[in-house]
Amino acid sequence: MAKRGRFITLEGIEGAGKSTQIAPLAELLRARGLEVLTTREPGGSPLAERLRALLLDPDNQGMSETTELLLMFAARSDHLERRILPALKAGHWVLCDRFTDSTYAYQGGGRGIDPVRIGLLETLVQGELRPDLTLVFDLPPELGLGRAKSCAGRVDRFESETQRFFEAARAVYLERAGANPERYRVIDATAPLETVTQAVGAELNAFVDLLESRS
Repeated sequence: MAKRGRFITLEGIEGAGKSTQIAPLAELLRARGLEVLTTREPGGSPLAERLRALLLDPDNQGMSETTELLLMFAARSDHLERRILPALKAGHWVLCDRFTDSTYAYQGGGRGIDPVRIGLLETLVQGELRPDLTLVFDLPPELGLGRAKSCAGRVDRFESETQRFFEAARAVYLERAGANPERYRVIDATAPLETVTQAVGAELNAFVDLLESRS
C-alpha cells in the first residue's frame, strides 16, 4: 500500500499571488522525486468547476450568505471525493489553491457567518482531514485588490467586495495562523515576486526535510 501523500494549501486574499506560486512549488516537489497534483477551490473537479462559475459570477450578487456557504462545501465535497482523497491515498502530494481556511476568512470574516456553522460543515464534508501545511500569503487589502483588478478582465463577485470585507478576511487568516503555528506559515506577499518564490520554496523544503528526518 502506498504511503499517504501530503496536503498543502495556499491561502490569502485577492491579489496575494497564490496562483503564481503553485507551479514553482510543484516543480520543487517533483525535483525531490514526489508525485504532485495541483488543484484549486472552489473547483478542481468538473462538477465543482460548474459550482465555481455560479459562485464567482457577478450576475449572482443577490446570492444569500447561506447559499454561498453551502455551494462552497458542495463543491469541496465533490473535489475531495474525486481528486484530493484519491491522490493522497495513492501517495501523491496535493497542492491546492485555497481550501477551507478561505471559507473561514471569506464567509466567516467577510460575510459574518458564525464560524461554528462553518466548522459543522467542515467536519461533515472533510471528516478528520486537514491540510498538513498551509501557506498564508499576507498583504494589505488595498495592495491586493489593486493587483487583482489590474490583472483581471471581468471582476468576479469576490473581487468586487469592499476593502472592509477583505480586511476582515485578512484578520481571520492571521488569527488562524497565529493560533496554530505548527501548520501555518505566513509569507510576506508584499515582497518582489522572486523574493516571495524563494521564501515559499524555503518553507516547503524545510517541511519536506522535517518529514524525511522523521521517517
